[in-house]
Amino acid sequence: MVTMIVSSPQHILVTGGARSGKSQYAESIALNLSNRPVYIATCEIFDDEMLRRVSAHKDRRGEAWDEIHAPLDMVQALKDSDNGQTRLVDCVTYWVNNVLYHKQHWEKEVDELISVLKRQKSPVVFVTNEIGMGVIPETKLGREFRDVAGSVNQTIANEVSQMYLVVSGQVMKVKP
Repeated sequence: MVTMIVSSPQHILVTGGARSGKSQYAESIALNLSNRPVYIATCEIFDDEMLRRVSAHKDRRGEAWDEIHAPLDMVQALKDSDNGQTRLVDCVTYWVNNVLYHKQHWEKEVDELISVLKRQKSPVVFVTNEIGMGVIPETKLGREFRDVAGSVNQTIANEVSQMYLVVSGQVMKVKP
């Protein structure tokens, strides 16, 4: 995978499908922006399969990262970690899932996220799934999740200065 060098601290969104390489690409951006980036993990681990996935991500990243586990408190994690290092949020889709699962008001959470993002001094790199390009979910709940995730992605995309789409390990710049 090609490593992207970003010259100034900006907020960045990296999106793509499952297993597209988006997390690795976002990690390379964060490592180019900071000598010790902060990984804000939003995933909740409910089973052995998810534990293996999370462990593989941690092993790949190595020791160069600080980590904050924030499945619901991503906004607070951004506030608390705005100290000069780049933060990588992986991933927005899991955060949306958690907000909906815990019956929080997603619109309020997203409004707060954008408000905080506008005040950040340190760069934030977001990873999210582009789930609207796949099969139409069979259930009403699945379609609602897809729609909310798409709305959240659009909102964040409007606020970042750069955006990349990763498809099969290939990176396309979407927003300068």
